[in-house]
Amino acid sequence: MFRSASPIKNKADFAARLIAWHKRHGRHDLPWQGTRDAYRIWVAEIMLQQTQVSVVIPYYRRFLERFPDIATLARAPQDEVLRLWSGLGYYSRARNLQRAAQLVQEHHGGVFPRMLEKIQALPGIGRSTAAAIAAFAYGTRAAILDGNVKRVLARHFAVAGFPGEKRVENRLWRLAEEQLPPRAIGRYTQAMMDLGATLCTRAKPACADCPLAPSCQALALGRVRDFPAPRPAKTVPTRATHMLLLVRNGEVLLEKRPPSGIWGGLWSLPELAASDKVRTHCRTHYGCSIAAPQPLAPLAHGFTHFKLQIQPLLCRVEKLVPAAREAGQMWLTLEEAHGAAIPVPVRKLIERLLA
Repeated sequence: MFRSASPIKNKADFAARLIAWHKRHGRHDLPWQGTRDAYRIWVAEIMLQQTQVSVVIPYYRRFLERFPDIATLARAPQDEVLRLWSGLGYYSRARNLQRAAQLVQEHHGGVFPRMLEKIQALPGIGRSTAAAIAAFAYGTRAAILDGNVKRVLARHFAVAGFPGEKRVENRLWRLAEEQLPPRAIGRYTQAMMDLGATLCTRAKPACADCPLAPSCQALALGRVRDFPAPRPAKTVPTRATHMLLLVRNGEVLLEKRPPSGIWGGLWSLPELAASDKVRTHCRTHYGCSIAAPQPLAPLAHGFTHFKLQIQPLLCRVEKLVPAAREAGQMWLTLEEAHGAAIPVPVRKLIERLLA
């Protein structure tokens, strides 16, 4: 027999329990805490989208050391922005971050906007991210609904269904707004984030330590792991490509990716769908004759919606026709290439050559 959840006395009790718990057990030493600087908070919130805190911290510190304010980020070369983002993934976040900085310079006098609607109008900033920035920087009373908060609310109120479904998401938004306290919005928002990240986790929830356990409906039902419902099963397709490691005199050829799409704006290795025309392709597009391509160990890389199966081909250049370099192509030493704005799989392949 399962126990009954004790209903919270009122909405203020929900927030009060969270804030009291956070004061003693929450995270207080993250590098983006203890500031009201909207720019620093904004950078952190964008980096934290779909990325763990432990991964973000070193990137955040390097990024702010190079781009300490909005003006510096707005006028920086995009390659430099992407280079410092390389490895964090979801590179559209970096492109949107810089574009938003440029718009703040152009339309807001270089000052990050205070109004929620104007924050959300910037590229790459959705409803929840805008609310988090406004709450932490300005104390704005607005609800957030990131992955951690969805999990907390879905369990506490036993909300059935996958949160990605519009009907379920709308219900969670209503619940998120209903629990907002009248004051201490920043502390409450951080408490909600921390509870989901440290106690109300997906795989191993620590219900015995949770300040909301007495009123948690999922816990009362003995069904904590049933909420929220998982994403409906879906077959993830696999795509295949050949990546060409064109090497000459210790240098490797990189190509600039299109500005949008997978790895948009990054430097990558030349790609080819099939391997039977590698020599012709290299002669036509890069002006070089190569020895017989040497297949290296395959490399797999996962994206949200598909898996990429990479077959690397080591192509040693025997002759390079002197010609004007095509836009979007450059030869770099292996060390320089490793430090450039390149995707993670390309970095792994470069490291193989360096080793």
